[in-house]
This record gives sequence, C-alpha cells and structure tokens, in this order.
Amino acid sequence: MSGWLEYNRGNKFITLRDFTGSCQVFINNEVNLPKIESVITVKGTVHKRPDGNKNPAMETGEIEVVTSNVEVLNECERYHFPLNDYSKAKEDVRMRYRYFDIRSKMMQHNLRLRSSFLMKVRRFLCEEQGFVDVETPTLFRRTPGGAKEFIVPTANKGKFFSLPQSPQQFKQLLMVGGIDRYMQIARCYRDENTKPERQPEFTQLDLELSFTTQGEIKQIIERMLKASWPKHLPDLMMPFPRMSYTNAMLLYGSDKPDTRFDCTIKDITEELSHLSVFDQTTSPVVVKGICIPNGSNVMSSKNVKRIQRAVEAITQLNIATVTVKEDCSWKSPLTKYMGGNDLVYKVNCAFQCKPGDLLFICGHIDWELACKALGRCRILSAKDFSAAGKPLYQPGVFNPLWVEEFPLFELDEGSLVSAHHPFTAPVDEDFDMLQSDPLKVRGQHYDLVLNGSEIGGGSIRIHSADTQKYVLESILKEDSSKMKHLLEALESGCPPHGGIALGLDRLLAIMCGSDTIRDVIAFPKSSDGADLMCEAPCHVTDDELDRYHISITKDSSSH
Repeated sequence: MSGWLEYNRGNKFITLRDFTGSCQVFINNEVNLPKIESVITVKGTVHKRPDGNKNPAMETGEIEVVTSNVEVLNECERYHFPLNDYSKAKEDVRMRYRYFDIRSKMMQHNLRLRSSFLMKVRRFLCEEQGFVDVETPTLFRRTPGGAKEFIVPTANKGKFFSLPQSPQQFKQLLMVGGIDRYMQIARCYRDENTKPERQPEFTQLDLELSFTTQGEIKQIIERMLKASWPKHLPDLMMPFPRMSYTNAMLLYGSDKPDTRFDCTIKDITEELSHLSVFDQTTSPVVVKGICIPNGSNVMSSKNVKRIQRAVEAITQLNIATVTVKEDCSWKSPLTKYMGGNDLVYKVNCAFQCKPGDLLFICGHIDWELACKALGRCRILSAKDFSAAGKPLYQPGVFNPLWVEEFPLFELDEGSLVSAHHPFTAPVDEDFDMLQSDPLKVRGQHYDLVLNGSEIGGGSIRIHSADTQKYVLESILKEDSSKMKHLLEALESGCPPHGGIALGLDRLLAIMCGSDTIRDVIAFPKSSDGADLMCEAPCHVTDDELDRYHISITKDSSSH
C-alpha cells in the first residue's frame, strides 16, 4: 500500500492516504518516519480494529493495516499548508501551490467527478445520439462584437491571430459541411476581468444540429444531463420548466432566476403610485415590491441597510424598506406619505404580510429597472439568510429552468447590440420588424439556468446570408467584410440549424457545491487572471519581441 503520510501519531499509528481515501496503519517496531505528506509504501496485514478503537467517522474506521515494513519513497521537504477542511488555506496560497492543493479531499473529489461527468456526456452524445466530436482551431481571426479576445502575434509583421471566445462560427461552418450533429468539449478564451464564475480560459460543451428545433435541442440537453448526472446527487426532475424572459424579469428581477425559493416581485402600482414620494412629473411611475418572510427577524438592520445601499449604488434607484411590526403596522420612512392605515392594509394583503416580514419597495418609470433592483435585493437577502444558518431553500436542491423569448437586440449606450450574439435568428412572427422596430423583435434564443446561474445558452441561427448581412451592417453597424467566410458559407447551401453551449466549469461548481469555478479546474487563474504558480503572464526578452515586430513603450511598461 502506497500513498502520502497524512498523520503521525507517535511513530506507532500513522494514517496513509491515496486517491481512494485514508487508512490507519499500526507499526509494530521502531521506524524513523519522514515528515507529513511524504510518499511512503507499507506492507502488512489488514486487521479489524479492537472495539474501542473503531472510528465511525472514517470510511476505513473498522480496520487497520499492521505492518513492520515502511519504505520512504520521497520525503516532503516543503509542507505548504494543512490539507484538511477545518483549517483551509487562503485561495491565493492554494493557487500558488496548486500541485499540493490538488491532493486535498475536495479537489480530488471535484476533479474526479468532472472526469466522470464528461466521460458520460461524450458517451451519451456520440454513442447514443449520433454526434460527431470535432476539434476546432484555437487560432482564429478577430471578429466584430462580443467579448474582448486575446490576440496572438505572428512573425508576419502587423498580422495577428485571435483566440476564439467560442467555436460559434466553426460549428456553423460544420453545418454547411454536412456534419449534421456536432459536439465538442471546447477551450474558450475571453480577455476580460475574472469573477468567481469566470476565467480568461474556460471550457464549454458545444453542440450544433442541422434541421432542428428548440424543442429537440432542449430535450437532448435534458436527457444528457439526466444520463450523466452524478448518482450521489438528487435526481433532476424532467422535463425542465420553461419561463419567458418577460415573466422572469417580472417575478424575479433576473433573466437567470433562482427558483429554489419564492419571494417573487409583485406590482403595487395601484396601491402606491399616487404617493408624493414617487416623482411622476415626466412619466407615470410603476411601483414594485418584494416581501422577505421573517426578514426583519433574521436579518440585522445593519445588513438590510447594506443591501439597500449596495442596490442603490448599482441601479441609481431609491429602495424603500418596510419592517412589518407585531400589530402589522409599518416601521418605514414611507409611513409619513401613506395618509393612514388603509394603504398599509392593502399592501399587506397584496403580499400576505405577517409580523416580522421585510419589504423592499421601488418606484420608477422603467418597470424592468425597478424589477432588476428588487431582484438584487432578493438574492442578497437569500445570502444573508444562508449566512445566518436559515436558508430560504432546502440544501442540495437543483432547480433547472429554461428561459426563452429573449429580445433579439438591446440598447447599450444608445447603440443596438445583440442580446445573445449576432447569429441568432429572429422569431418568425417578428421577422418583419427587423427593419421597422428591431427592439421589439424576439430572438430564437434560450438559456438554461440552474439555481440562479446561467449554465448554458443557445439559439436557432440565421441561415440566410442576406439576413445575416443585414443584421451585421444595418442594425449592429459592423463591418461584414470581417465575416466574409461565414457569409460565403451561408450562400453555399446552408441548412437551417441551431445549437447550444453549456459552461462546464460553472455547471460542475454547482454540482460540487462550490462558490467558485476555480475549485473545479485543475490549474485555474487567480481572480485577476494570473497564474500564481508559474507567475504568468511574464515579461519576454527584446529578441523575442523583435521576432514579432513588437516594441513596448515606456508608458505601457510602467503599468
């Protein structure tokens, strides 16, 4: 039996660990043992432990290995931090010594679960559903729109490759080429600031199908997840529920709603819009509210104010808070505008308020913005409940949801941009509005949401070269010549097609109960996009820069 020396209890009892777990070893003679985390091998006999020495908290707690032969294979000279759950090292230290951190029980579980899940995904798609696994290039060209891309210099002066943010165009080109069912577990790249759920390089599952429908794609994904889902987790209920983008915003204030708990947004315009606190000099105000049951008892007033200020800073909207007192009257700045108890009673009835409940109320001319603000209050409140040990939902619950009927375009600083990406087809009934009123056009776009996180997005694609060119040039104001290869392909007999991409890192993090995707990636980047282990990115020599015709200015090198 070989592994790492996990614990040393007085040179008589040691604990040896390998990838399967830990086991107690009894040494019946004098042995000079190395430091903890050294690699050793032992030979002996497995015995049942005496009744008083059994450890029910340990999987092998009823047995031990009795040995007289211990061989040190490699002594640990650098013990970086404890590899246990109760004295976990800070994340930057774990990133710096990632090869050491991977030995931990959590990382072993996460990486092995990832491997098992991806093997089942491939088997289901390729062996049962007839998909073809095709690798696409990671050296591509700059394309308009979307996330910022990394550029790769070449020895050809002034010319650069780009690392693709997804295989989107390649998988559409494969549809033109007759690969009617494509799949790939693809590496993707975005030159953007990282977040707990985002990395500069990440992995996604890409699918594309010819002659397909939204319904078929959704059914394949549901069946794939059910077939690949880890057995130790609760089953996924099928079919997954569906919700329109508009209803998601109206009820939850988010296009990726967490449906594990209620607390939905309600419209109280009829009850409160006439109050003088809501300015209606320009346009009629819509008033929305959300009730957090028992919120004023579980959440401190300090935390409620923190949530209020955080949401106001992001949305620039005023958020009013209400504490429902024992007699169902209100403690709130709004009471001086209410003019009596009748309005309080009406709003309480609308939310079915009880003593101890907490209300967040917001009024604005834009219902969507008001709902987004309250949706943020909802999520932050749920986090406070969890931190207080009183979560609003049952732990270990997985609530998948399809969100559909998104707008095809949205405004960004006065310009039209794609809500999903520029290759998404409009809903057939809205096609004529592409020219007359593009903001009212719905896209054939669908997102897969799990526990409040978007884990996938897809669409039926534009397969007409004329429509694609019109969207790029006339609506998005992009230079279509950069997409010449795709437009020419669409003119070459392109079948109708659609697909989806799932963010595997995010999905696996949710499966593993982790708050960050870095816990399911073997060698991730830090929160600022750096590799702390090998200190990348790093400087290169002037000779190396000369090969690529690059020079660094003084201003650039000083940052």
